[in-house]
Amino acid sequence: MSGAEYRDVEVRSQGCALEIHLVLENRSSHTWKPENFSMGWQFFDPETDFFILEGQWTPLPREIPPGEMASFEISIPFPPDTGGYHVYISPIEQPEGWAYLRGQPFLRIRVETSDGKVCVQEHEISSTRALRLRRLWRALPKFFSGPIRTIGANHRLIGSMARRDILARYRGSFGDVFWTILNPLLLMATYFFVFGVVLRTRFGPDQSSTSFALYFLAGMLPWLAFTEPAGRAPHVILEHRNFVKKLIFPLETLPVNQVVAGLVTEVFGAVVFIAALLVIRGSVPFSVVWLPVLLVPQLLFTLGVCWFLSALGVYVRDLGQIMGFLLTLWFFITPICYPETSLSTLPAGAFAILRKNPFYVLVRGYRAIFLENHAPELLPLAKFWAVALLVFLLGYAWFYKLRKNFADVI
Repeated sequence: MSGAEYRDVEVRSQGCALEIHLVLENRSSHTWKPENFSMGWQFFDPETDFFILEGQWTPLPREIPPGEMASFEISIPFPPDTGGYHVYISPIEQPEGWAYLRGQPFLRIRVETSDGKVCVQEHEISSTRALRLRRLWRALPKFFSGPIRTIGANHRLIGSMARRDILARYRGSFGDVFWTILNPLLLMATYFFVFGVVLRTRFGPDQSSTSFALYFLAGMLPWLAFTEPAGRAPHVILEHRNFVKKLIFPLETLPVNQVVAGLVTEVFGAVVFIAALLVIRGSVPFSVVWLPVLLVPQLLFTLGVCWFLSALGVYVRDLGQIMGFLLTLWFFITPICYPETSLSTLPAGAFAILRKNPFYVLVRGYRAIFLENHAPELLPLAKFWAVALLVFLLGYAWFYKLRKNFADVI
Protein backbone atom coordinates (compact mmCIF):
# COMPACT_ATOMS: atom_id res chain seq x y z
CA MET A 1 0.00 0.00 0.00
CA SER A 2 1.39 3.38 -1.03
CA GLY A 3 1.71 6.44 1.13
CA ALA A 4 1.27 9.86 -0.43
CA GLU A 5 1.06 13.37 0.93
CA TYR A 6 -0.43 16.27 -0.97
CA ARG A 7 2.12 19.12 -1.12
CA ASP A 8 0.50 21.50 -3.58
CA VAL A 9 -2.99 21.71 -5.07
CA GLU A 10 -4.25 24.19 -7.63
CA VAL A 11 -7.74 23.96 -9.12
CA ARG A 12 -9.05 26.29 -11.82
CA SER A 13 -11.85 26.22 -14.37
CA GLN A 14 -11.28 26.76 -18.06
CA GLY A 15 -14.44 26.81 -20.15
CA CYS A 16 -16.19 23.48 -19.73
CA ALA A 17 -13.19 21.74 -18.15
CA LEU A 18 -11.28 21.62 -14.88
CA GLU A 19 -7.53 22.08 -14.85
CA ILE A 20 -5.82 20.60 -11.79
CA HIS A 21 -2.19 20.86 -10.76
CA LEU A 22 -1.12 18.37 -8.07
CA VAL A 23 2.16 17.73 -6.30
CA LEU A 24 2.43 14.52 -4.24
CA GLU A 25 5.28 13.39 -2.02
CA ASN A 26 6.15 9.70 -2.02
CA ARG A 27 5.97 8.76 1.67
CA SER A 28 6.14 5.02 0.98
CA SER A 29 9.13 2.70 1.22
CA HIS A 30 9.25 1.86 -2.50
CA THR A 31 9.52 3.62 -5.83
CA TRP A 32 6.43 4.71 -7.73
CA LYS A 33 6.57 3.63 -11.37
CA PRO A 34 4.61 4.99 -14.36
CA GLU A 35 3.34 1.55 -15.32
CA ASN A 36 1.55 0.96 -11.99
CA PHE A 37 0.95 4.39 -10.41
CA SER A 38 -1.61 6.89 -11.73
CA MET A 39 -4.10 9.58 -10.68
CA GLY A 40 -7.76 8.76 -11.29
CA TRP A 41 -10.91 10.85 -11.13
CA GLN A 42 -14.62 10.17 -10.77
CA PHE A 43 -17.87 12.16 -10.83
CA PHE A 44 -20.52 11.73 -8.10
CA ASP A 45 -23.93 13.28 -7.58
CA PRO A 46 -23.67 15.69 -4.60
CA GLU A 47 -27.19 14.96 -3.32
CA THR A 48 -27.33 11.16 -3.48
CA ASP A 49 -23.59 10.42 -3.63
CA PHE A 50 -24.28 8.11 -6.58
CA PHE A 51 -21.46 7.34 -9.00
CA ILE A 52 -21.83 9.06 -12.40
CA LEU A 53 -18.64 8.72 -14.45
CA GLU A 54 -15.01 7.64 -14.25
CA GLY A 55 -12.36 9.33 -16.36
CA GLN A 56 -9.06 8.32 -17.90
CA TRP A 57 -6.19 7.78 -15.49
CA THR A 58 -3.16 10.08 -15.61
CA PRO A 59 0.10 8.10 -15.19
CA LEU A 60 3.31 9.29 -13.56
CA PRO A 61 5.66 11.18 -15.89
CA ARG A 62 8.66 9.29 -14.42
CA GLU A 63 9.75 7.02 -11.57
CA ILE A 64 9.46 8.66 -8.14
CA PRO A 65 11.73 7.23 -5.40
CA PRO A 66 10.72 7.51 -1.72
CA GLY A 67 10.90 11.08 -0.42
CA GLU A 68 10.67 12.75 -3.85
CA MET A 69 7.82 14.76 -5.39
CA ALA A 70 5.53 13.80 -8.28
CA SER A 71 3.78 16.50 -10.31
CA PHE A 72 0.51 15.89 -12.20
CA GLU A 73 -1.37 18.05 -14.66
CA ILE A 74 -4.94 16.77 -15.01
CA SER A 75 -7.61 18.09 -17.36
CA ILE A 76 -11.19 16.96 -16.68
CA PRO A 77 -13.91 17.59 -19.30
CA PHE A 78 -17.38 17.99 -17.85
CA PRO A 79 -20.69 16.33 -18.79
CA PRO A 80 -22.98 18.69 -20.69
CA ASP A 81 -25.79 18.53 -18.10
CA THR A 82 -26.30 21.63 -15.97
CA GLY A 83 -26.07 21.05 -12.23
CA GLY A 84 -23.75 20.25 -9.36
CA TYR A 85 -21.04 17.60 -9.21
CA HIS A 86 -18.53 16.23 -6.77
CA VAL A 87 -15.20 15.32 -8.37
CA TYR A 88 -12.89 12.94 -6.51
CA ILE A 89 -9.24 12.68 -7.57
CA SER A 90 -7.03 10.10 -5.91
CA PRO A 91 -3.86 8.02 -6.39
CA ILE A 92 -4.29 4.53 -7.81
CA GLU A 93 -1.48 2.01 -7.49
CA GLN A 94 -1.82 -1.39 -9.12
CA PRO A 95 -2.22 -4.15 -8.11
CA GLU A 96 -3.30 -2.71 -4.74
CA GLY A 97 -5.78 -0.36 -6.38
CA TRP A 98 -5.34 2.39 -3.83
CA ALA A 99 -8.17 4.87 -4.32
CA TYR A 100 -10.31 7.02 -2.08
CA LEU A 101 -12.64 4.05 -1.59
CA ARG A 102 -9.84 2.41 0.38
CA GLY A 103 -9.96 5.21 2.97
CA GLN A 104 -6.81 7.09 1.86
CA PRO A 105 -6.70 10.90 1.33
CA PHE A 106 -8.08 12.29 -1.91
CA LEU A 107 -8.86 15.63 -3.49
CA ARG A 108 -12.55 16.51 -3.41
CA ILE A 109 -13.87 19.32 -5.62
CA ARG A 110 -17.42 20.68 -5.61
CA VAL A 111 -18.40 22.36 -8.88
CA GLU A 112 -21.45 23.80 -10.62
CA THR A 113 -21.98 23.79 -14.38
CA SER A 114 -24.15 26.29 -16.22
CA ASP A 115 -24.25 27.57 -19.82
CA GLY A 116 -21.26 25.42 -20.76
CA LYS A 117 -19.06 26.84 -18.00
CA VAL A 118 -17.63 25.24 -14.88
CA CYS A 119 -17.57 27.12 -11.58
CA VAL A 120 -15.44 25.75 -8.71
CA GLN A 121 -17.32 26.09 -5.41
CA GLU A 122 -14.72 24.57 -3.10
CA HIS A 123 -11.98 21.97 -2.91
CA GLU A 124 -10.30 20.11 -0.07
CA ILE A 125 -8.07 17.19 0.81
CA SER A 126 -10.23 14.67 2.64
CA SER A 127 -10.88 10.95 3.15
CA THR A 128 -13.85 8.62 3.20
CA ARG A 129 -13.75 8.44 6.98
CA ALA A 130 -13.64 12.23 7.35
CA LEU A 131 -16.59 12.70 4.99
CA ARG A 132 -18.56 9.99 6.77
CA LEU A 133 -17.97 11.64 10.14
CA ARG A 134 -18.94 15.01 8.68
CA ARG A 135 -22.20 13.62 7.26
CA LEU A 136 -22.91 11.96 10.59
CA TRP A 137 -22.34 15.22 12.44
CA ARG A 138 -24.62 17.11 10.05
CA ALA A 139 -27.28 14.42 10.38
CA LEU A 140 -27.35 14.53 14.20
CA PRO A 141 -29.88 17.41 14.45
CA LYS A 142 -32.22 15.57 12.06
CA PHE A 143 -31.60 12.33 13.97
CA PHE A 144 -32.91 13.89 17.19
CA SER A 145 -35.55 16.26 15.83
CA GLY A 146 -36.78 14.25 12.82
CA PRO A 147 -39.28 11.93 14.56
CA ILE A 148 -40.71 14.69 16.76
CA ARG A 149 -41.02 17.06 13.79
CA THR A 150 -42.70 14.34 11.72
CA ILE A 151 -45.30 13.60 14.39
CA GLY A 152 -45.91 17.29 15.10
CA ALA A 153 -46.30 18.26 11.45
CA ASN A 154 -48.70 15.38 10.71
CA HIS A 155 -50.62 15.10 13.97
CA ARG A 156 -53.98 15.80 12.32
CA LEU A 157 -53.35 13.22 9.61
CA ILE A 158 -52.27 10.69 12.24
CA GLY A 159 -55.42 11.27 14.30
CA SER A 160 -57.66 11.01 11.26
CA MET A 161 -56.06 7.82 9.93
CA ALA A 162 -55.96 6.17 13.37
CA ARG A 163 -59.66 6.89 13.84
CA ARG A 164 -60.45 5.55 10.39
CA ASP A 165 -58.36 2.44 11.05
CA ILE A 166 -60.21 1.68 14.26
CA LEU A 167 -63.65 2.23 12.71
CA ALA A 168 -62.87 0.35 9.48
CA ARG A 169 -61.40 -2.67 11.21
CA TYR A 170 -64.79 -3.96 12.40
CA ARG A 171 -67.15 -2.09 10.04
CA GLY A 172 -69.98 -4.30 8.84
CA SER A 173 -69.62 -6.77 11.72
CA PHE A 174 -72.39 -7.32 14.28
CA GLY A 175 -70.43 -5.73 17.12
CA ASP A 176 -69.09 -2.90 14.94
CA VAL A 177 -66.72 -0.59 16.85
CA PHE A 178 -67.50 -2.31 20.18
CA TRP A 179 -65.09 -5.06 19.10
CA THR A 180 -62.38 -2.57 20.06
CA ILE A 181 -63.46 -3.22 23.63
CA LEU A 182 -64.65 -6.81 23.24
CA ASN A 183 -61.43 -8.14 21.70
CA PRO A 184 -59.14 -7.25 24.63
CA LEU A 185 -61.83 -8.30 27.08
CA LEU A 186 -62.19 -11.74 25.49
CA LEU A 187 -58.41 -12.15 25.32
CA MET A 188 -58.01 -11.25 28.99
CA ALA A 189 -60.92 -13.51 29.94
CA THR A 190 -59.25 -16.43 28.14
CA TYR A 191 -55.94 -15.99 29.94
CA PHE A 192 -57.74 -15.47 33.23
CA PHE A 193 -59.60 -18.75 32.81
CA VAL A 194 -56.47 -20.72 31.90
CA PHE A 195 -54.12 -19.30 34.53
CA GLY A 196 -56.52 -18.17 37.23
CA VAL A 197 -59.13 -20.92 37.17
CA VAL A 198 -57.46 -23.99 35.63
CA LEU A 199 -53.87 -23.53 36.81
CA ARG A 200 -54.92 -21.56 39.93
CA THR A 201 -52.05 -19.08 39.67
CA ARG A 202 -52.11 -16.52 42.48
CA PHE A 203 -50.74 -13.00 43.02
CA GLY A 204 -50.50 -10.61 45.90
CA PRO A 205 -50.63 -11.00 49.64
CA ASP A 206 -54.15 -12.50 49.92
CA GLN A 207 -53.64 -15.12 47.17
CA SER A 208 -57.29 -14.82 46.08
CA SER A 209 -58.78 -15.12 42.61
CA THR A 210 -59.78 -11.44 42.65
CA SER A 211 -56.20 -10.46 43.50
CA PHE A 212 -54.99 -12.57 40.56
CA ALA A 213 -57.47 -10.82 38.27
CA LEU A 214 -56.23 -7.37 39.28
CA TYR A 215 -52.53 -8.22 38.98
CA PHE A 216 -53.12 -9.96 35.68
CA LEU A 217 -55.11 -7.05 34.23
CA ALA A 218 -52.49 -4.53 35.38
CA GLY A 219 -49.81 -6.51 33.53
CA MET A 220 -51.95 -6.80 30.41
CA LEU A 221 -52.47 -3.05 30.00
CA PRO A 222 -49.01 -2.17 28.56
CA TRP A 223 -48.87 -5.45 26.65
CA LEU A 224 -52.14 -4.74 24.81
CA ALA A 225 -50.81 -1.37 23.64
CA PHE A 226 -47.62 -2.99 22.31
CA THR A 227 -48.56 -6.33 20.81
CA GLU A 228 -51.29 -5.00 18.50
CA PRO A 229 -49.18 -2.42 16.59
CA ALA A 230 -46.02 -4.55 16.72
CA GLY A 231 -47.88 -7.52 15.23
CA ARG A 232 -49.32 -5.42 12.40
CA ALA A 233 -46.24 -3.29 11.69
CA PRO A 234 -44.48 -5.71 9.27
CA HIS A 235 -47.43 -5.44 6.85
CA VAL A 236 -48.34 -1.76 7.15
CA ILE A 237 -46.29 -0.47 4.18
CA LEU A 238 -47.39 -3.37 1.98
CA GLU A 239 -51.04 -2.71 2.88
CA HIS A 240 -50.61 0.91 1.75
CA ARG A 241 -48.45 0.24 -1.30
CA ASN A 242 -50.45 2.79 -3.33
CA PHE A 243 -49.14 5.49 -1.00
CA VAL A 244 -45.60 4.41 -1.87
CA LYS A 245 -45.96 4.35 -5.65
CA LYS A 246 -48.52 6.98 -6.53
CA LEU A 247 -48.61 9.63 -3.83
CA ILE A 248 -46.30 12.00 -2.03
CA PHE A 249 -47.20 10.78 1.43
CA PRO A 250 -45.39 10.82 4.82
CA LEU A 251 -44.98 7.05 5.06
CA GLU A 252 -43.38 7.31 8.48
CA THR A 253 -46.80 8.23 9.91
CA LEU A 254 -48.29 4.81 9.07
CA PRO A 255 -46.65 3.01 12.04
CA VAL A 256 -47.64 5.96 14.26
CA ASN A 257 -51.29 5.40 13.31
CA GLN A 258 -51.07 1.83 14.55
CA VAL A 259 -49.42 2.86 17.81
CA VAL A 260 -52.21 5.37 18.41
CA ALA A 261 -54.79 2.65 17.70
CA GLY A 262 -53.01 0.38 20.19
CA LEU A 263 -53.08 3.17 22.76
CA VAL A 264 -56.86 3.46 22.29
CA THR A 265 -57.15 -0.25 23.02
CA GLU A 266 -55.16 0.26 26.23
CA VAL A 267 -57.39 3.18 27.22
CA PHE A 268 -60.49 0.98 26.92
CA GLY A 269 -58.70 -1.74 28.87
CA ALA A 270 -57.70 0.80 31.54
CA VAL A 271 -61.32 1.92 31.91
CA VAL A 272 -62.39 -1.69 32.51
CA PHE A 273 -59.49 -2.20 34.93
CA ILE A 274 -60.23 0.94 36.95
CA ALA A 275 -63.90 -0.03 37.14
CA ALA A 276 -62.88 -3.46 38.50
CA LEU A 277 -60.49 -1.77 40.94
CA LEU A 278 -63.27 0.46 42.26
CA VAL A 279 -65.66 -2.48 42.64
CA ILE A 280 -63.15 -4.76 44.39
CA ARG A 281 -61.09 -2.28 46.44
CA GLY A 282 -63.34 0.74 46.53
CA SER A 283 -60.72 3.29 45.43
CA VAL A 284 -57.86 4.06 43.05
CA PRO A 285 -54.51 4.73 44.78
CA PHE A 286 -52.92 8.18 44.54
CA SER A 287 -49.75 6.61 43.11
CA VAL A 288 -51.56 6.37 39.75
CA VAL A 289 -50.20 9.90 39.07
CA TRP A 290 -46.96 8.09 38.07
CA LEU A 291 -48.73 6.62 35.02
CA PRO A 292 -47.39 9.20 32.49
CA VAL A 293 -43.84 8.37 33.60
CA LEU A 294 -44.50 4.79 32.47
CA LEU A 295 -46.72 5.57 29.50
CA VAL A 296 -44.37 7.96 27.65
CA PRO A 297 -41.36 5.59 27.38
CA GLN A 298 -43.78 2.74 26.59
CA LEU A 299 -45.08 4.68 23.57
CA LEU A 300 -41.56 5.71 22.49
CA PHE A 301 -40.36 2.11 22.67
CA THR A 302 -43.42 0.81 20.81
CA LEU A 303 -43.11 3.40 18.07
CA GLY A 304 -39.40 2.73 17.58
CA VAL A 305 -40.04 -1.00 17.27
CA CYS A 306 -42.91 -0.41 14.82
CA TRP A 307 -40.79 1.88 12.62
CA PHE A 308 -38.09 -0.78 12.53
CA LEU A 309 -40.48 -3.64 11.75
CA SER A 310 -42.51 -1.74 9.15
CA ALA A 311 -39.38 -0.87 7.14
CA LEU A 312 -37.89 -4.35 7.46
CA GLY A 313 -41.20 -5.97 6.53
CA VAL A 314 -40.96 -4.49 3.02
CA TYR A 315 -37.79 -6.54 2.40
CA VAL A 316 -38.52 -9.62 4.55
CA ARG A 317 -42.03 -10.77 3.68
CA ASP A 318 -41.98 -13.57 6.29
CA LEU A 319 -41.46 -11.08 9.11
CA GLY A 320 -45.16 -11.05 10.03
CA GLN A 321 -45.15 -14.80 10.73
CA ILE A 322 -41.87 -14.54 12.61
CA MET A 323 -43.21 -11.72 14.77
CA GLY A 324 -46.31 -13.76 15.62
CA PHE A 325 -44.06 -16.40 17.19
CA LEU A 326 -41.71 -13.87 18.83
CA LEU A 327 -44.57 -11.92 20.41
CA THR A 328 -46.04 -15.12 21.85
CA LEU A 329 -42.63 -16.05 23.27
CA TRP A 330 -42.16 -12.50 24.59
CA PHE A 331 -45.54 -12.65 26.32
CA PHE A 332 -44.76 -15.84 28.19
CA ILE A 333 -41.28 -14.79 29.35
CA THR A 334 -42.84 -11.62 30.78
CA PRO A 335 -44.43 -12.14 34.22
CA ILE A 336 -47.97 -11.16 33.21
CA CYS A 337 -49.83 -14.41 33.88
CA TYR A 338 -47.61 -15.43 36.78
CA PRO A 339 -45.86 -13.58 39.62
CA GLU A 340 -42.35 -12.15 39.22
CA THR A 341 -41.15 -14.45 42.00
CA SER A 342 -41.57 -17.41 39.63
CA LEU A 343 -38.59 -16.14 37.62
CA SER A 344 -36.34 -16.23 40.69
CA THR A 345 -36.42 -20.03 40.59
CA LEU A 346 -34.50 -19.94 37.29
CA PRO A 347 -30.69 -20.03 37.18
CA ALA A 348 -29.15 -16.70 38.23
CA GLY A 349 -27.88 -15.91 34.72
CA ALA A 350 -31.27 -16.51 33.09
CA PHE A 351 -33.06 -14.47 35.76
CA ALA A 352 -30.66 -11.55 35.25
CA ILE A 353 -31.31 -11.60 31.49
CA LEU A 354 -35.10 -11.81 31.84
CA ARG A 355 -35.10 -8.86 34.23
CA LYS A 356 -33.70 -6.71 31.41
CA ASN A 357 -36.90 -7.32 29.46
CA PRO A 358 -38.47 -3.84 28.98
CA PHE A 359 -41.92 -5.23 29.74
CA TYR A 360 -40.67 -6.72 32.98
CA VAL A 361 -40.06 -3.12 34.10
CA LEU A 362 -43.41 -1.93 32.72
CA VAL A 363 -45.45 -4.73 34.28
CA ARG A 364 -43.84 -4.19 37.68
CA GLY A 365 -44.38 -0.45 37.31
CA TYR A 366 -48.08 -0.73 36.42
CA ARG A 367 -48.70 -3.08 39.34
CA ALA A 368 -46.81 -0.77 41.71
CA ILE A 369 -48.84 2.35 40.88
CA PHE A 370 -52.27 0.69 40.50
CA LEU A 371 -52.19 -2.04 43.14
CA GLU A 372 -49.35 -1.45 45.61
CA ASN A 373 -49.70 2.33 46.07
CA HIS A 374 -46.05 3.26 45.55
CA ALA A 375 -43.86 4.68 42.80
CA PRO A 376 -42.15 2.32 40.34
CA GLU A 377 -38.51 1.43 40.97
CA LEU A 378 -36.57 4.44 39.73
CA LEU A 379 -33.31 2.85 38.56
CA PRO A 380 -34.94 0.23 36.26
CA LEU A 381 -37.34 2.92 35.08
CA ALA A 382 -34.47 5.30 34.23
CA LYS A 383 -32.78 2.52 32.24
CA PHE A 384 -36.03 1.84 30.43
CA TRP A 385 -36.35 5.54 29.53
CA ALA A 386 -32.84 5.44 28.04
CA VAL A 387 -33.59 2.26 26.06
CA ALA A 388 -36.95 3.63 24.86
CA LEU A 389 -35.40 6.89 23.61
CA LEU A 390 -32.63 5.00 21.83
CA VAL A 391 -35.07 2.57 20.17
CA PHE A 392 -37.33 5.50 19.21
CA LEU A 393 -34.51 7.42 17.49
CA LEU A 394 -32.84 4.40 15.89
CA GLY A 395 -36.17 3.04 14.67
CA TYR A 396 -36.94 6.32 12.90
CA ALA A 397 -33.42 6.52 11.42
CA TRP A 398 -33.75 2.92 10.16
CA PHE A 399 -37.11 3.69 8.53
CA TYR A 400 -35.81 6.93 7.01
CA LYS A 401 -32.79 5.11 5.59
CA LEU A 402 -34.73 2.22 4.01
CA ARG A 403 -37.75 4.13 2.73
CA LYS A 404 -35.78 5.45 -0.27
CA ASN A 405 -35.95 1.99 -1.87
CA PHE A 406 -39.54 1.05 -0.94
CA ALA A 407 -40.89 1.84 -4.41
CA ASP A 408 -38.24 -0.37 -6.07
CA VAL A 409 -38.94 -3.34 -3.80
CA ILE A 410 -42.74 -3.10 -3.79
